[in-house]
Amino acid sequence: MSTNPKHLVRTRDLDAAEALHVRHPLNPASEIFMTRLSDRTGMTKLGVSLARVPPGKEAFVPHAHTMQEEWVYILEGHGLVLVGDRVIEVGPGDFLGYPTDGTVHHVANPGPGDLVFLQGGERSGSEVARFPTLGKIGLSVGDGVMRFVDEAHVESLPFEAWLASPDDSTPSR
Repeated sequence: MSTNPKHLVRTRDLDAAEALHVRHPLNPASEIFMTRLSDRTGMTKLGVSLARVPPGKEAFVPHAHTMQEEWVYILEGHGLVLVGDRVIEVGPGDFLGYPTDGTVHHVANPGPGDLVFLQGGERSGSEVARFPTLGKIGLSVGDGVMRFVDEAHVESLPFEAWLASPDDSTPSR
């Protein structure tokens, strides 16, 4: 039995075989092993995971958030990170923050060793994300399901399209 308080996770004592093995269903190069550190402490509003991407693999798929911020802190290895239209080399000590400003981001490990990092973000439940390389928008309403919609089939109307023009006649009340 552990003598550690609930609020402490000693990552050196974690069993790598217990990590959650995740693959993005729309990216065959995706492979990531995650240990949800925040879950082990009872946190519910902020997610923090210890993540490992093997050589030649990618974390997920290029995406941009509109509702939930995300971050990555590199612990070991070297990777390539897409930020907007730039690919940047990253290594131990590098921090990446992704606000909800529409910037597309993605983590890949060209090798030769594992890329190990902390990653985290908000857990507000709902999210609308863009997946530009897939031509899709992802919608999540907090039920653990991501719904993908082809971006080409989304009708976008600016708020101004809803405003009546001054010469529109509307019945008075």
